[in-house]
Amino acid sequence: MSKFSVVIPLYNKEKHISETLKSVFNQSFDDFEIIVVNDGSTDNSLAQIQLFKNSKLKIFDKTNQGVSHARNFGMQQAQGDFFAFLDADDLWHVNHLQELNDLIQLFPNCGLYATNYIFYHGENHIKHTHFPRLPKDKKWKGIVPDFFISSLQYRVALTSAIAIPKKTLETIGLFDEKFSSGQDTDYWSRIALKHSVAFTKEISVSYNNTADNRISNTSPIQRNFMTFEKFLEDEKTNTSLKVFNDMYRAELAIKHKIFGDRITSKLYRSGINYKNINWKQIILLQLPPYILKLLWLFKQWLKTKKIDSYI
Repeated sequence: MSKFSVVIPLYNKEKHISETLKSVFNQSFDDFEIIVVNDGSTDNSLAQIQLFKNSKLKIFDKTNQGVSHARNFGMQQAQGDFFAFLDADDLWHVNHLQELNDLIQLFPNCGLYATNYIFYHGENHIKHTHFPRLPKDKKWKGIVPDFFISSLQYRVALTSAIAIPKKTLETIGLFDEKFSSGQDTDYWSRIALKHSVAFTKEISVSYNNTADNRISNTSPIQRNFMTFEKFLEDEKTNTSLKVFNDMYRAELAIKHKIFGDRITSKLYRSGINYKNINWKQIILLQLPPYILKLLWLFKQWLKTKKIDSYI
């Protein structure tokens, strides 16, 4: 029995998975097991992880059924008291599990624990997060007063930076396997509606913004995005949830409009209260698809130059 079960879904990450695993083995807090679920990789990802000979590492090789199924399967094999999630191209800093363990000791009754993170676009280009709705103290850690409003600019819960108690499954269940994108947002939202969330501003994770084979780099037409039906009743009484979801609805509506899926775009738009979204989203929702596509291509070009864009 371990304190943490580290769950890593793996699909075609041969260039990254070795460094990702090394970042786990290098943790200062060492009471953990690692569960890698190879989700039908067609490259050399499986061979890369098989080079590691460590009793903490458990490898499961399955046919491709998507990241949600891989995470669910990994959780079902876990022996630890807490699930700590890690994408196969992100990196943990040496303090990550220690920071999570400290949060658990300080706030033992939460349903979700999260640490701060940075985005990196290569060694010389790093972007930091900012949480204006949380206390200004750079070393602050505590119970997040409003999970949804606090997540409007940057998400409090980044998948590679969180842990949840195994007992949370009793009230929340598993990841929704219908979704191939947004399933993590769906899951953390379901948890935050029923449980307190603890967060530390201590940075312990690097999110790889330039990794190969990120699903966020593919067309939305190829993905099944999360829908909001399960949140409609809660939105009637939880104004913060409604604002958060409307911001996300607008984002999804814009993405689908860019790639020519007007029907899905209108479906997401129909659920938006426009008082809840920002002026930039309102303008983008009014633009014709060809202009949106040009702006999107320009944004992708800026990324290749390691320039942050707010388009």
